[in-house]
Amino acid sequence: MSNVVIKAENLSKQYRLGLVGAGTLREDLLGLWYKLRQKEDPYKLIAETNDQSSVANSDFVWALKDVNFEVSKGEVLGIIGKNGAGKSTLLKLLSRVTAPSTGEIKAKGRIASLLEVGTGFHPELTGKENVYLNGAIMGMNRAEITRKMDEIVEFAGVQRYLGTPVKRYSSGMYVRLAFAVAAHLEPEILIVDEVLAVGDAEFQKKAIGKMEDVSSGQGRTVLFVSHNMKAVNSLCTRAIVLKSGTVDFAGSTEDSVSHYLGLDATETEILTYNGGENNSAEGVTLKSAKIVAPEIIKPNNDILINCEIEFEHSKVFYANIVIKTNEDLHLFSAPCKAFQADENCTYNVEFKIPGNLLKEGDYRVCISFVRDRSVTFLTIFNFLTFRITEVFEDDGIEWYGKTYGVFKPQIPSTVIQSIR
Repeated sequence: MSNVVIKAENLSKQYRLGLVGAGTLREDLLGLWYKLRQKEDPYKLIAETNDQSSVANSDFVWALKDVNFEVSKGEVLGIIGKNGAGKSTLLKLLSRVTAPSTGEIKAKGRIASLLEVGTGFHPELTGKENVYLNGAIMGMNRAEITRKMDEIVEFAGVQRYLGTPVKRYSSGMYVRLAFAVAAHLEPEILIVDEVLAVGDAEFQKKAIGKMEDVSSGQGRTVLFVSHNMKAVNSLCTRAIVLKSGTVDFAGSTEDSVSHYLGLDATETEILTYNGGENNSAEGVTLKSAKIVAPEIIKPNNDILINCEIEFEHSKVFYANIVIKTNEDLHLFSAPCKAFQADENCTYNVEFKIPGNLLKEGDYRVCISFVRDRSVTFLTIFNFLTFRITEVFEDDGIEWYGKTYGVFKPQIPSTVIQSIR
């Protein structure tokens, strides 16, 4: 028997701009006439790709277009992309909130969705009443909900307000209770949108831990949408990247996140910087920069970052280099010493990243200029990027591999040929 629990085939969703509903009766009848004759709806033929930055030439737009994917039992699928890429539309289709314009979705098992704050809640009902209401919507009987009630309330942390109408809840309390209901009433498929960002740090940690337990411990399937790449990397087993309503990339979580952040493995590193927009403030300009390192940077190689900085006025000069991972994780800062710069002078500042510090992977370089060691007046993000490649050498033969973690320290080792 197939292990696939969700299958989307040629899934598309079309909307009409500026109107609620399909439009005129004539257009509805014409669309029905073409459908009965098994022909393409003429209004679908003129629909445009969902590019929010362009001017519309048609009243119709594809929020999703020909999306295909499968999700297996126990898998945690991340769905990432920019705002307006079609993530929420896809989840609404999977949750049966709206119907697709073309294509179909096949799903096995009960689906619990958390698409927005208070999904399925009635504002006039109390927290406890809404737990029963939400459970009933998901197909649970009263006995099952009662059996899980204590766990739900404890997880949500709203014991004191359980008898209070949820219209008096904060958005954080709303989402805590809604997620607790969705996660504890044992759905085969759990769909979670960005709403977890509403909760505090403690709740987000609990929610991610619960989703890990639901997927790995209970073998249930989770679809997770988030702009938090750290959470996607730690939670998801696979991910797809949506762009303008289409699947732009699908693969491992690490590769998908790299593709989304624009530093996928096929892209050339930015090893030199020759100025650009927003590279100057308060008379300080980053004129150029470059990374000085071997053509293939290995973990044991030193990396030099050479920056050419121009000053229009005499001032105390202080700069700070920041190294981030491809997932936007801030690894460390490397400040230079405070320096008195002269008027209309250019200085070269060199930062050194010692070898055996970073493991293989893609890295970004940012720089900040600080006045009086406290006020940052200019920050330039990701003006340089570089890749470290792990190369193992054994008897003169080089081979490429991968290790895990963030840092790559030099740890002495000794090989003992025999212990006899």
